[in-house]
Amino acid sequence: MSESKPNTEAAWLDPADDAPELTDEMLDIAEFSIGGKVIRPATGYLGPNGVIRGRPPSRERSKQQVTLRIDPDVIERFREGGPGWQGRMNEALRKAVGL
Repeated sequence: MSESKPNTEAAWLDPADDAPELTDEMLDIAEFSIGGKVIRPATGYLGPNGVIRGRPPSRERSKQQVTLRIDPDVIERFREGGPGWQGRMNEALRKAVGL
């Protein structure tokens, strides 16, 4: 005798259902491209819910993300200064290499 098993398949959800509605503000800062060729580069940044946050790069070259092992006491010393500790660490490294 076979038992009746409940349907365990999840209903398909359209990813567009969660997408925020486009606003004029979003379109004003968006990058436009046709066939992979950039027609107009982006002029801003979007965060959750279309909120603009962050700042554009201040230099022609963007910073690079790297993995670096640093002693815990050194990191703690920089973090004691509060927010912006990574920038302060970057500045200390620039001074150490003579930049």
